[in-house]
This record gives sequence, C-alpha cells and structure tokens, in this order.
Amino acid sequence: MLLELLDEAFDKKSWHGPNLRGSIRGITAQQAAWRPGPDRHNIWELTLHAAYWKYVVRRRLTGEKRGSFELPGSNFFTRPSAEATETAWKADVNILIAEHRKLRAVVSKLAAPSRAQAHTIRGIAAHDLYHGGQIRLLRRLYPR
Repeated sequence: MLLELLDEAFDKKSWHGPNLRGSIRGITAQQAAWRPGPDRHNIWELTLHAAYWKYVVRRRLTGEKRGSFELPGSNFFTRPSAEATETAWKADVNILIAEHRKLRAVVSKLAAPSRAQAHTIRGIAAHDLYHGGQIRLLRRLYPR
C-alpha cells in the first residue's frame, strides 16, 4: 500500500489528476527557470527540492550517512545555476527520477515497515503532491 501511494504521488495514474512527474512533463528549461516574483522559487528549484527530500527519506529508512546526494548543498538549490539550457534542465529532472527509483527500491524491500517508517513514507508522498500542485500553479501563471 505504501509503495502504491508513493508511486501515485510521483508517476502512476491517480484519481486526483497530475502527480509530481506529470506536473513537470512538457516543461521547457525557460518555463522551469521562470520566477513568479523576486525571492520566489521556480519549477526547477521545486523539482530538485523534491529530489533532495526523496534522498533524505531514503537515508532515514536505510540509516545511510549524509553526503551522498548528487549535488552539494541541501533543501533548495538555486537554479538555473548558469544558463537555462534544456540539457541542464533534463539532467536535473533525471536526478529527481533517479532519487525516486532509489527510494522506491528501499521501500519495496521493507517487509513490515514500522509506524515511524510508514509515517515518513506517507509524508514524502504528500510532499510530492504538494509540490506537484505548486508546479501546476506556476505553469498556469507563466506568461505566454
């Protein structure tokens, strides 16, 4: 059940509409880099933020030490770090996909998750949905 919840929030069909991966599908680097205002996060940053927290949850479930995330830093990563290229955007989307797969692999091996583990897994699924909704809103606000 937890694995299904995790997948529906990320990339499997769900009743509520677009999930996180669906929310970023078709986004260009230019759209991902656009900010709705000064000091506001963009789609690109929210995408990496979601990837980072999948990494944190995986680390919590496995006891893995901190420091193995693909990018230096934590939580929010300023993006684009240079020019907003499609290659750079796709590379960062691939970090999100890879972190989801790693987290999914860990969750799939939990024979009987503890109450705390289940709480954490439900939380990361909710996190995906929350930021997926934010991204959908930013898509609507993007000037055409």
